[in-house]
Amino acid sequence: MYHKNHILSDRLKELRKEHNLTQSDIGEILHVSKVQISDIEKGKKTTTIDNLVILAQYFKVSTDYLLGLSDDREHK
Repeated sequence: MYHKNHILSDRLKELRKEHNLTQSDIGEILHVSKVQISDIEKGKKTTTIDNLVILAQYFKVSTDYLLGLSDDREHK
C-alpha cells in the first residue's frame, strides 16, 4: 500500500511546481523553514492540520485531495 505521507508529499510538490513556487516560498506561507518543506516533499515528515488547511486554501484544493482521500482537486 502506498503510504499517505507520500501522497501528500507528491501532491504538495506537484502543486508547488505548477504554481512556480520554491520550497522557500511554501515555507514562508507556512512560517516554517525550507528544510521542513523539503522533508515533507521527501515523505520524511508530515505537517500540522493547521498547515494542511492553509495549503488547501492557498492552492484552492481540498484537504482530502492533499491527503490522497480524493483525486478531485476541487474545493467544495
